[in-house]
Amino acid sequence: MHARPHVPAASRLSVPTPAVAAAPAYEADPVPEFDLLHSGWYSTEELATLLNVDPSTLRRWRTATPPQGPPFVQIAPRLYLYSIPDTQLWLTQKRTDPSEAA
Repeated sequence: MHARPHVPAASRLSVPTPAVAAAPAYEADPVPEFDLLHSGWYSTEELATLLNVDPSTLRRWRTATPPQGPPFVQIAPRLYLYSIPDTQLWLTQKRTDPSEAA
């Protein structure tokens, strides 16, 4: 079994500021740019624990048509990783502020 590189907990909590370039007028939803390789990753089990859901929930979201849940990267047939910045952005997009939902 291959060990994943250790990512200190402190780096998992810090989010790099995405570099935002001026988007062309035709682009409806610009994608933030950040260093995916060095920004930190969650395994399915780690993210499930953080979201307080069962890992099977993330698996079900990944295999839904269309896929649901946070963006993921398939590294191997049974290995999926979730970028920390992508996950935080996904959570921000899912957030509902009751004071603004009127």
